[in-house]
Amino acid sequence: MKTALRSALFAAIILATSIAAATNVPYLTGRVTDNAEILSASMRKTLSDRLRAHEDRTGNQIAVLTVPSLEGESIEGYAEAVFKEWKLGQKGKDNGILFVVAPKDRRMRIEVGYGLEGTLPDSLAGSIIRNAITPKFKAGDYDGGAEAGVSAILIVLESGKAPDFGNSAGGGEKSSFLSGIQEPDMPLTERILFGAFIFGIIGLFTVIGILTPGVGWFLYFFLIPFWAMFPIVVVGTSGALTLLITYLIVYPVAKLLLRNTAWYTKAATDLRTKGHASIGGFSISSGGSGGWSSGGSSSSGFSGGGGSSGGGGASGSW
Repeated sequence: MKTALRSALFAAIILATSIAAATNVPYLTGRVTDNAEILSASMRKTLSDRLRAHEDRTGNQIAVLTVPSLEGESIEGYAEAVFKEWKLGQKGKDNGILFVVAPKDRRMRIEVGYGLEGTLPDSLAGSIIRNAITPKFKAGDYDGGAEAGVSAILIVLESGKAPDFGNSAGGGEKSSFLSGIQEPDMPLTERILFGAFIFGIIGLFTVIGILTPGVGWFLYFFLIPFWAMFPIVVVGTSGALTLLITYLIVYPVAKLLLRNTAWYTKAATDLRTKGHASIGGFSISSGGSGGWSSGGSSSSGFSGGGGSSGGGGASGSW
């Protein structure tokens, strides 16, 4: 018993130590803290000088931090912890910004203080990451990516306008009407959970629509906005557009292929003649309040659905 207790205590200490290490906030050694050692000495000095000059002009405090890995922690939680510990920005103005890079995890974040959220909103910060920084980092150019990111942030803060990414050193993607929508920025586990929920619901109604004669075409058009917007949370704008196009093509093709099968033809006939049909162990009805219900059979008698009248209607004479 004592051995088991000691083992459990030892495991708890190891777990607590690993959690503490994962959430450890480094010391604030300067405007550029390159703990991952991905920036050259000249670039660290260049960025520090530019950030110092900007702070002298505006009072805004901007810091750059690189860490080798997040050790399993989310970039959002880590950036928030560092920002809180470092207390970036002036008290009462909250005019601080933190740019964090974790190269081993290939993750980065621009954390913006409350006082600058109006000048640098989430959508614009995401645009800077996608268009100015990401192309450079993908090419292994950490100096160029850090410089392009800091330059874009300073342009926004000092001019109040979004940078022209098409002509910037970042050379990022062309802007479009979707550029204001951020790509999903969440851990893989959260994406899986959100995906299971979202695709479970719209996927179920999609299958029902494909298998159901008549009302299935109404569901086809009804589900289009859901397939257009909900997947963005999980797979981003490009992935959502791909899924929408797939849905628009596959759904009608599947229904047209099923139209000639014996069970689909029988279900359509039963709906027209009997008002109900059985599909895959479920019963559907074609009435105004028709829907799906479990069970393989339906009563042949007529019965009310429980409705009531409030006296509305009209009378006539001749």
